[in-house]
Amino acid sequence: MATWAAAILAAGVVLYVLKDVLLPFVAGFLVAYMADPLVRRLTRIGLGRAVASMIAILLFFLAATGLMLMTVPILRTQIVTFAQRLPSYIERARALIEPMLETLHTRFGLTSLDDLSKLASSQASEALGWIATLLASLVTGGAAIVNIISLMFITPLVAYYLLRDWPKVMERLDHWLPRAEAGTIRGQLLEIDRTLDGFVRGQATVCLVLAIFYAVGLSLAGLDFGVLVGIFAGVASFIPFLGAFGGGLLSIGLALIQFPTWNPVFVVAGIFVFGQVLEGYVLTPKLVGDRVGLHPVWVIFALMVGGALFGFLGLLLAVPVAAAVGVLVRFAVARYLDSPFYRGFGG
Repeated sequence: MATWAAAILAAGVVLYVLKDVLLPFVAGFLVAYMADPLVRRLTRIGLGRAVASMIAILLFFLAATGLMLMTVPILRTQIVTFAQRLPSYIERARALIEPMLETLHTRFGLTSLDDLSKLASSQASEALGWIATLLASLVTGGAAIVNIISLMFITPLVAYYLLRDWPKVMERLDHWLPRAEAGTIRGQLLEIDRTLDGFVRGQATVCLVLAIFYAVGLSLAGLDFGVLVGIFAGVASFIPFLGAFGGGLLSIGLALIQFPTWNPVFVVAGIFVFGQVLEGYVLTPKLVGDRVGLHPVWVIFALMVGGALFGFLGLLLAVPVAAAVGVLVRFAVARYLDSPFYRGFGG
């Protein structure tokens, strides 16, 4: 146990020290993991592992590039338009909120409207300053520029070589396992792979379907920036409840400002209600399954810790690490429940 704890601690220290250069390698591993099912199918029809890996990587990056070419111009236009209309939206929001604040002030004797306005302005300024600082650090930081270049050139190479040599790597690692515990370790690794397969690939598909559904639905409802909000809500659905809550709150707020009547607002709210029903009763059971074993709170905690410690790299590693830890914890609990210490030495 002490050996395993020391190994995990050493791995964490190395990861923290090298976090600024590991991003393309971790991204390459995730791409390889996502593309591995296609490689296995191609090898089953007679293609060599090297050729199948090359085809899978090319198809993956062609699909990613095509998706970016289709969505980036639309998103760019909507972001620019949103920035231009933001002052008018603020004025409309103020016109909607001030009567409610006046009512609260009259009935309950709350702080004056001027104080509330100053407080809101102060909080908004702090939030905008934090966002600007974050964006500046992401875009202008030297490490960020290196990571962007590395993602473009190193990630495809890493993904290709991992896909091509994966059976050899696994065979070599299998030879290194302690013979007495090799079967147990293989079983746990297979369980970790099954958990990751169910969550990462399944949840990524759920996010894609929800992004398309929300973007199309909000656009058809006539909501300004429906594509932008819909894609945000779909992608944010990778974090449990964030997509529905954040996207729904943003959409309803925009609808209240944009539309003069309540009917379109109800339509926008109904789109997110239907999206939650679709996710909870159709997409997640079919694509993710109920045996993944990753509780939403555990996923949120892992993402927050990973992001705080390692930044964007930590966000990429959070779910795989959480899945591995969850599998090992369940294994340890099962061993404990089957031990004489739990059942009693005389049992």
